Amino acid sequence: MTTFALIHGGGGSAFDWHLLEAELRGLGHDTVAVDLPMSNPQARLWDYADAVVQAAGERPDLVVVAHSWGGFVGPLVCARVKAAALVLVTAMIPSPGEAPDDWWERSGRPSSDIEDEYQLFLHDVPRELGERVLAHDRELAGKMSMDRAVREPWPLAAWPDVPTSYLLCRDDRFFTPDFVRRHVQERLGIVPDELPGSHMVMLSRPRELADYLAQVAVGA
Repeated sequence: MTTFALIHGGGGSAFDWHLLEAELRGLGHDTVAVDLPMSNPQARLWDYADAVVQAAGERPDLVVVAHSWGGFVGPLVCARVKAAALVLVTAMIPSPGEAPDDWWERSGRPSSDIEDEYQLFLHDVPRELGERVLAHDRELAGKMSMDRAVREPWPLAAWPDVPTSYLLCRDDRFFTPDFVRRHVQERLGIVPDELPGSHMVMLSRPRELADYLAQVAVGA
């Protein structure tokens, strides 16, 4: 049995993972999803990582899964614990010393002209579910104050020594496939794996994502 530590993105919450958690548990695995301390303006990136570490506790065979903005947190978790693998799911890839707020320009990520949140992030998620997730996450976002975490330099001097995979979502309108392929090659020097799906693939294709993560765990 593998334990998957699931790290949500900026503006998201642990609720984003609920369908994937059910699928992974159905395959015989354990999951840990935690709300990051985004309401605390003094919380640092290490505080975000420690929230995940504390939730995971002493569970063995840990695979860390980081989504979107959570790419700044996942490697820090792997620097705190002995992880079997790190999986970045359509995620930002930090460089040493790079603040999250600076990533957007330094990575060359193209801006999007899609203003509707559902169409940008969840266009292949059933509308009722997508609206429910957006409402849930908007309520949390109203309390969000990530002042310190988004401005401080990413604290690792190098990528942690852990097997790392990247999952590209071919229908992602937020981090588009062409950008992601280049970003992953430049920052990690690897070729990303690919699945169909939007930026919120854990909601649109939870079974496919669970199967992918289970395969990563077997190879870890």
